[in-house]
Amino acid sequence: MSIDLARTPTLEAVATQDEHALAQDLQKRVDEAIAVAEARADVIEAGDAHRNADEILASFRKAERALADFAKESRDQAAEAEQAAMDALIKSAGAGKKIDVRKLEAIAGMDTQNRVASRAIEQLVEKLIPLAQMGSLRAESHALVAKARAIEEIAEERAEKVLGALREAVSEEMVLPVDMSKGVAGALIAHAAGLRRCAVQISESADEMERAFGKRSGGKK
Repeated sequence: MSIDLARTPTLEAVATQDEHALAQDLQKRVDEAIAVAEARADVIEAGDAHRNADEILASFRKAERALADFAKESRDQAAEAEQAAMDALIKSAGAGKKIDVRKLEAIAGMDTQNRVASRAIEQLVEKLIPLAQMGSLRAESHALVAKARAIEEIAEERAEKVLGALREAVSEEMVLPVDMSKGVAGALIAHAAGLRRCAVQISESADEMERAFGKRSGGKK
């Protein structure tokens, strides 16, 4: 290979001249490094916390839907029972019979049931679900940051390894610049940066939700 340093003082060494194979190998190494990061205990712990937060949110949403269906059915039954009781009262009163108050007591019980169900739905919609949403978002943001941090550490380890291998060449040339952005370490850093940006956006969404929640609840949670 002939090198004209006067024209091209910057040299680039690649593992292979096959760009397609080079890209495939790069992606494979990046995926392997990410898998290693995802297997770290702190990343797994943060991911589990996010899943738990999501499960809590899902359970509250499921409860809200079930209670809404129950409240609708209960209201319909109460309306039918109330009409039947009124018809019975009118018939009994018109016939001069003693009024049976047991049906009225049953209606009162249905009203209490509806009121409690409505209050439970209100608590879910106005407090529990919003708080769970914020918790889920913050847990997701934390999980992304934990993963990004693990990937960054792996990238730094790879960079140190590369620099160690280049020390002999540096001893010959005194200074040898290395552009890590085009290699595995650079790709990992870029991926981690994307995770951190996503984490920031999610955290900001949680902050916005918290401010809105505070205004609705008068600053009380």
